[in-house]
Amino acid sequence: MLIGIKNASRLIGISIISCCAVLICTMFLNFYLDLQSIEREITTELSMIFYNAQVSTAKVVCLVSGGCLWMTSVVMLMFYIKHYIDTHKKELGILKALGYSNLKVAKNFWVFGISAFIGTAIGVGGAFLLMPRFYALQNEDNALPEIAMHFHPIILLYFVALPTMFFTMLSIGYAWRKLRQPALPLLKDGLQATPAPPKGKTEKSRGISFLEELKKNTLKSKKALVFFILFASFCFSAMTQMSFSMKDLSSEMMGAMMLIIGLTLAFTTLFLAVTTVIKGNTKTIAMMRVFGYSQKECCRAILGGYRPISYIGFLIGTVYQYTLLRIMVDIVFKDMANVPAYQFDVPVMFLSLASFIIVYEILMFAYSNKIRKISIKEIMVE
Repeated sequence: MLIGIKNASRLIGISIISCCAVLICTMFLNFYLDLQSIEREITTELSMIFYNAQVSTAKVVCLVSGGCLWMTSVVMLMFYIKHYIDTHKKELGILKALGYSNLKVAKNFWVFGISAFIGTAIGVGGAFLLMPRFYALQNEDNALPEIAMHFHPIILLYFVALPTMFFTMLSIGYAWRKLRQPALPLLKDGLQATPAPPKGKTEKSRGISFLEELKKNTLKSKKALVFFILFASFCFSAMTQMSFSMKDLSSEMMGAMMLIIGLTLAFTTLFLAVTTVIKGNTKTIAMMRVFGYSQKECCRAILGGYRPISYIGFLIGTVYQYTLLRIMVDIVFKDMANVPAYQFDVPVMFLSLASFIIVYEILMFAYSNKIRKISIKEIMVE
């Protein structure tokens, strides 16, 4: 088999994101299905208003949070398939030269779907462990008749079977598309003559230093990594700020769950992205050190371009959490009594920003030491 379980195990980021998406969606969808069974038992107008608000909350959370996380999983899967093909061009080229068709080689990428299965299965299991407490908090004031928790097999179809099939077919289809090229360029490791840039662009670039040009090229060459850095800071910003608001608007359990999920997504995505950036530029870093560039200059050229991206992601996360909570308070629960008013919490925003800066800079410092430990001799022997 061309791709083993060991290769698929590196897609732990997809498993984690899938787990978080399924955990949230399973809890709210299962609650929504059980909620429908008591609709006929509701006799008062106030209870019906609360019922409708709970139904709307379940729909909004599943569509917004679940949809966002699933799209991120798809982008990450496509990135890792492309990354695998780029780093195994010679092996794939040999197979094609021996007569293997694109589809026959692409079929081996079904293994990548295992990452989705593991994540979704853990997500469903974790949701049912948390669900008794979740049900109790959703109806803490007994505004609705007692809501009994039931197991709905359709949950396994929606959140385990179908996502696994989708990710497996996506892996095979995307790999087949990326493999539609002659065997010779793959055998040559894809080395082709670089076309000359337009004259105007060359003249414009003369005033840019080598380090600045390298920083821009690093960002352009891995656009998916820019998205992951953006997503990591977005998760940190949105979830940390939202978790404080959930203590007043919902419950401490929801606040703690959002905080844990947000930090898990942020650290996982950031770790995978920065690690991939460094591994993809080891030869560049080695050559820079040979020519006398310092560790600080190497870090600024390879990692420095992502710093503004991370702050943009933090800003987007701040706007997102504010907009979502305003929708929940002003639209979903507008007819409910005793719902606390929501105002943007400036101190919490600055606390979250300060925490993000500290965490981000510590990670960048740790990776700068990793850059320093790259062996020039080992790279040159390759």
